[in-house]
Amino acid sequence: MHSNNYTFAFAAILTVIAAVLLAFASEGLRPQQEANVALEKRSDILRAVHAKPTNPNEVVTYYTQNVAELVINAKGETISGLKAFDLALKDEYEKPENERQLPLYVYTGKDGKKYYVVPLHGVGLWGPIWGYVSVKDDFKTVYGAVFDHKGETPGLGAEISTDMFQKPFEGKTIVDEQNNFVSVRVVKKGQKVEAGPAHMVDAISGGTITSNGVDAMLSKCLKPYLPYFEKLTSNAKP
Repeated sequence: MHSNNYTFAFAAILTVIAAVLLAFASEGLRPQQEANVALEKRSDILRAVHAKPTNPNEVVTYYTQNVAELVINAKGETISGLKAFDLALKDEYEKPENERQLPLYVYTGKDGKKYYVVPLHGVGLWGPIWGYVSVKDDFKTVYGAVFDHKGETPGLGAEISTDMFQKPFEGKTIVDEQNNFVSVRVVKKGQKVEAGPAHMVDAISGGTITSNGVDAMLSKCLKPYLPYFEKLTSNAKP
């Protein structure tokens, strides 16, 4: 019969070997994991403009051919030398407003029209939520919206990732008739907003906190892009 010391030593050696193997596996898989994250991000950006390539190679090719990446600051100026795709949105929103470097994706459709895809980052009931909202070249009308989450409750808050919740955003406007920013509000069914129905969608029944998170996320993340949109609008005037 083996002594206790032998048993403990054997268990310790097995633990070390398992840890080393797991570390090697984690490092070995990291490039593929990062590639999958990048692919999902490109797919979400394209979904926000209703483009849905069917396989990974098509996603990369279609994105590369049709999406331009920009970085802007709080003044609506473009910043050169930075890659929009590499910016961590959560980190940028933790900075003072005048230090933020915000990514923007510009999709050119088959009709030659441009759609401006704004990335979103917020907090739901159980963790991070995120998404992308595309705005038409009138700089006020939502063309498409995609939302996702890390761990919201299935059947409740997790419904933000479904067409049922996302589809009603299409055609809503983020500014009122006086061009004041009002966002697209997510409110309880039957509730009204002062700016009118063009600026609201129904919240998820039973998913109030997640819906409130989406509401806050939209307001926080759409507003900083207004200076850039206003510049483009001014430049387009004869």
